[in-house]
Amino acid sequence: MYHNYHPKNAPWWNNYEDYHYSNLEHLAVEGMNSGVSQTYYPSFTNYVEGIYVGYKFYETAAAEGLIHYEEEVQYPFGHGLSYTTFRQTMSELTVTDNSVQFDVTVTNTGSVAGKDVVEVFYNPPYINGGVEKATANLLDFEKTDLLQPGQSQTLSFSFALEDMASYDYKDAKAYILDAGDYAISINSDSHTILDQKVFTLEEKIVYDGEEGRVSDNLTATNRFDDCAGDVEYLSRADHFANYAAAVAAPVSREMPEDLVQQYHLNSNFDPSTYLDPNASMPTTGADYGLTLADMRGLDYDDPQWELLLDQLTVDDMANMIALCGYQTPAMKSVGKAQTLDMDGPAAINNNFTGYGSLGFPIEIVIANTWSKELACQWGETMGQMCVEMGIQGWYAPAMNTHRSPFGGRNYEYFSEDGVLAGRIAAQAVAGAMSKGVYSYIKHFAAYDFNGKMVCVWTNEQALREIYLKPFEICVKEGKANALMVSWSFLGIKWTGENSNLMQTVLRDEWGFRGMAITDFFRNNGHGFMNADAALANGVDGMLATVDGGPNFVTDRTDPSSVTYMRRACKNVMYTVVNSYLYSDSYQAEQGIGWRVYVYAADATAAIVLIGLEVLVLRSYKKKKEPAVTVETHS
Repeated sequence: MYHNYHPKNAPWWNNYEDYHYSNLEHLAVEGMNSGVSQTYYPSFTNYVEGIYVGYKFYETAAAEGLIHYEEEVQYPFGHGLSYTTFRQTMSELTVTDNSVQFDVTVTNTGSVAGKDVVEVFYNPPYINGGVEKATANLLDFEKTDLLQPGQSQTLSFSFALEDMASYDYKDAKAYILDAGDYAISINSDSHTILDQKVFTLEEKIVYDGEEGRVSDNLTATNRFDDCAGDVEYLSRADHFANYAAAVAAPVSREMPEDLVQQYHLNSNFDPSTYLDPNASMPTTGADYGLTLADMRGLDYDDPQWELLLDQLTVDDMANMIALCGYQTPAMKSVGKAQTLDMDGPAAINNNFTGYGSLGFPIEIVIANTWSKELACQWGETMGQMCVEMGIQGWYAPAMNTHRSPFGGRNYEYFSEDGVLAGRIAAQAVAGAMSKGVYSYIKHFAAYDFNGKMVCVWTNEQALREIYLKPFEICVKEGKANALMVSWSFLGIKWTGENSNLMQTVLRDEWGFRGMAITDFFRNNGHGFMNADAALANGVDGMLATVDGGPNFVTDRTDPSSVTYMRRACKNVMYTVVNSYLYSDSYQAEQGIGWRVYVYAADATAAIVLIGLEVLVLRSYKKKKEPAVTVETHS
């Protein structure tokens, strides 16, 4: 079940090109491969469509008379075929102050057995000129069991009212539910309603102050005003009256001078930017007799963590953070074992030994099943294969939004819809976690291409409702405890340097507990990533395998730097100690005592690579033949 749009009238069609900033030509970065200095021309992408991405544009544009639906859409989002037929009926809604419940009965009305999908959409009340809202929004979905002809199954749905909230970045600066009629429907696709019920919200709800959303640990409010840029965003007001202006090419391709002064790459970054002159030096090198194994199962805020962190040496911290490429290094001061992390979304591949696992279809195919159960089984299988290969971390699932059919990595992502992507990914993460494997959900965030140093300009409503939505669901529902940062820029800052993204939203609002690492670092951070900016703003490890460069903190004697490193090491160790590597059953199976660890003798690139090879080869020592890699193509 999926879709196939004719994109000629899509708002991103005429605005997809990356435009160069002509007044940034003075910024030079080190050559990515050769080490030769070269001039790089930063580019930008305007997310002019706002929240009207994919089917949300087509459904709303048709309702407002902007397009003729049948002429534009070949197969609506969620469209599917079956060898049999079904009937779906919806019960009355039960609405409380905070939730909505209802049942859906699915009956196989055909002559052969089959499964069906219940797709739940909602259409919120729209005020002309008010907060932007699409007419069709996926709310939830479930797949039936295999139903024989004539057989029925009743599925129950329950969701919070806040799940239908829109983000008002202009006035309330918070999530809101406007008063009015909310239509809850079960659909065969985004356009075809099978049954529908309506309830009326008598008074507007604003999730602000202490009355934030129940699912948030910290009330959401504007964090990304600086990422909106000078952009005309598409609006539904007066039947999309600003369509032509919104999709037109930018008037200027130059960054305003005040932003130019703030924009930086590694070549002009001041390493002292985030140092706090009032910071106090943390304790290092203490000896309390604790090891990381003692922390297994402890809450993230347990005070015993502070004692363990006091034992860390500065060198241990610096090396561990700098060399998180396909591993997390050992730390002798706390008895932390080396762990392994490997790609990728469709198969587990060890880049150093050449060993690979069974291959699965790409993520688009996984999402096309609309099966949470199958997604969980997929995650469990990937987790089990990681265990068998001696790998603890899975560089997946990838979950960015299919913003355009030209997205360079769409094959690696699930969907144009954040709810579908988020719920499928959450099940996969939970499945892998059931095997003791942590999943690095990626690429965080607003990454719909394969470029670097591309400044994305987007308003906060679109960022929260579209591009952050799958990550939010995966953290809150899937309990994801590892994450990979994107290469893109939000506004003028690399995402890994955006503390509002990495700290305030991810950790404070959503409650993420675990580690965040960069995408592949290379030897120079691709000219824009560095440890000084990353650690200060919420990134914990550099996906690098080389000893030296911007993956290392510049001043290891500064109290701020040591404090940032200490926090990063805690996040990494919290994730690692709760993996299968530290489980009693795994240690007993391997015949390894908790006090026996493999230490890295020297944090050079050679030792890192050798360590990776040895650990993986050990896991295969008893096998007669290596695993076979099976590639799938769609």
